[in-house]
Amino acid sequence: MSFSIIGTGSALPKTIQTNSDLTAFLDTSHDWILSRTGIEARHICIEESILDIAFTASINALENADINPKHLDLIICPTLGGDTITPSLACLVQEKLGATCPAFDINAACSGFVYGLDVADAYLSRGKPMTILIIAVDAMSKLVDWTDRSTAVLFADGAGAAVVTNGDDLKSIYLSAVGNQHALDIPWAKGNHPGLSEKELPIPYLIMDGPEVYRFAITAICDDLRRVTRDAGIALEDLDLIIPHQANQRIIEGAAKRLKLPMKKFVLRVKNQGNTSAASIPLVLDDLNRHGQLKPGMLIALTAFGGGLTTGACVLTWSK
Repeated sequence: MSFSIIGTGSALPKTIQTNSDLTAFLDTSHDWILSRTGIEARHICIEESILDIAFTASINALENADINPKHLDLIICPTLGGDTITPSLACLVQEKLGATCPAFDINAACSGFVYGLDVADAYLSRGKPMTILIIAVDAMSKLVDWTDRSTAVLFADGAGAAVVTNGDDLKSIYLSAVGNQHALDIPWAKGNHPGLSEKELPIPYLIMDGPEVYRFAITAICDDLRRVTRDAGIALEDLDLIIPHQANQRIIEGAAKRLKLPMKKFVLRVKNQGNTSAASIPLVLDDLNRHGQLKPGMLIALTAFGGGLTTGACVLTWSK
């Protein structure tokens, strides 16, 4: 069995923060950020909760698929975390939608959407007719240190969703994980037990070794794309579009150069959205879908890398 994507949706917070806005409290400049990341602006959750944008993206995807929430069989939510540790974000979306199906979160950081597709594929492989909602959402603005210009300028908030059902659009998929806390780490707050020394308490914000992540990301994109195209029985050149995780334009350009592929095959939205973690690929997918840029029969590759460290890639034939 495999799956088909029958609907997409997305949501971005109302507040837009430009590079120039960041200069008010960071020792940086628009040109410095743009030259190193390709980012000019990003959306930040100020008025909205994480649940708000997850719900809006879900409604948009369900309407695009013409599916009533009550007909959903499963909700999967790739996320670093919602507004609460428990209930899970997936359960809160289920409640707000009025759905009655099982719902759970998964955490594969920026690779989460591809991981979610693989989990959905596993359920659909049972052969039972199912309609599954995958909602990838992260609010990185709540997890970065806004005094650290090396990370604060990169990340943003957003939600992207897809409705999948039984079909044969998935041609190949590959996931990997290489445990590494040094490259990218967001520690939990440790509580306020009186036995804990303040010196023992980590600062609960994102810490990243940028050069290590950069090297890992380019290698992951290249290795994973070669693998999934080989498994799908096609050449890299046969791909019509590649939707990479929107982390940093320089990473994507580096991978394209190493693969000897033209940049026009890679879809970029990082300029005005920044790095939205698990949401970045479905945000792009929905944008392409709603602007009529996806045609039946197109071969599309998705490729992601993220904290964990995790990677995920797949090849799909678009049929919607």
